Amino acid sequence: MHPRLRMLLAVPAALATLAATAGCVDGSGSDGKSGELHMGIAVANISLNFAHEMVLGAESAASHRGNIDFKAVGPPNTDGPAEVQLFQNLTARAKDGIVLENLDPPIFTRPAARAVDQGIPVVALDTSPTEGSKVGFYVGNDNYALGELMAKEALERLGGDPKGQIVIGVPNPGTPVLDNRAEGIADTFAKEAPDVEVLGPFQTYSDPGQNYSSWSAQVNAHPEALAFLGVGDADSYNLAKIKKAEHGTWLTAGFDVDPKTLDAVKDGSNFVTIDPQHFLKGYLSTAMLIDAVRDHDGKLPEGWFLSPGGVVDTSNIDEIITRQKSAKAAYDWYKPTIDKLLGNQKAQLKPLKDAR
Repeated sequence: MHPRLRMLLAVPAALATLAATAGCVDGSGSDGKSGELHMGIAVANISLNFAHEMVLGAESAASHRGNIDFKAVGPPNTDGPAEVQLFQNLTARAKDGIVLENLDPPIFTRPAARAVDQGIPVVALDTSPTEGSKVGFYVGNDNYALGELMAKEALERLGGDPKGQIVIGVPNPGTPVLDNRAEGIADTFAKEAPDVEVLGPFQTYSDPGQNYSSWSAQVNAHPEALAFLGVGDADSYNLAKIKKAEHGTWLTAGFDVDPKTLDAVKDGSNFVTIDPQHFLKGYLSTAMLIDAVRDHDGKLPEGWFLSPGGVVDTSNIDEIITRQKSAKAAYDWYKPTIDKLLGNQKAQLKPLKDAR
């Protein structure tokens, strides 16, 4: 365990270019399927860091388990219908199992159910599945708790009894994982700083260009705000860029560990970034999928497998920058956590209805 990273295990923790497939090595199943498995992962946006990390984690797990033809798919921009088509195409080749991450759960209800009906095990990653999807296993963070964590970090820096406004931004309103983060931020301020007025959440878009324009508009509209807090990937580095350009004194922060975001924490532009540890989730979801197919005839666990997240700030920024240099460095850093979580899976399983 890494003491300088404040892990959220109890509250329930520059990457390589995205590869299309993971390498295959010799291996075979034990009690279940033997020989080469055909599996894959679908993500919402392969251009953003969060998806790169999930895929690299998934590919690492597939490589370590061995003898797996593993395919990663996702649109270049956040485009739900485009991802649906890619997911449906993936079901034609990844017959032994698919990890599905998306930002628009309702439109995946029927495609996911069809895949399950075809006998393909499906694991929901990062976004909990809808009731009609027939997907019963989900690997994800407690996103409400991650939002609380961001708010508490901001309150530490605002001092006692702050007064004023904070602005919250959400790239894709209606996406539960993002909405829960924003709700955690807003509720924490309401509880712990009643004199702070929370504005938003406003839509900030996941496209970096649109995101920059949206945040610029919010900064211009609320120049006296105490803080601007985003819950997505592009929010982090665009807020830092705007703060530098405007010589702002307000607090800025977001989520994820894009290289530009880590630079912003390193130089002090952003006071923190909240790390949902996407590589870890990609690894865990894929490893458990493979083990279920090989050892349990494709029968997955039921429920929400809680994956940790944490804070990146000046105390651990150099450690995290080192972790992000390669997929191998990431795996080496996460290995103690991977071993702990996979070694006691029941401890991390929660009812699916409680996912937030």
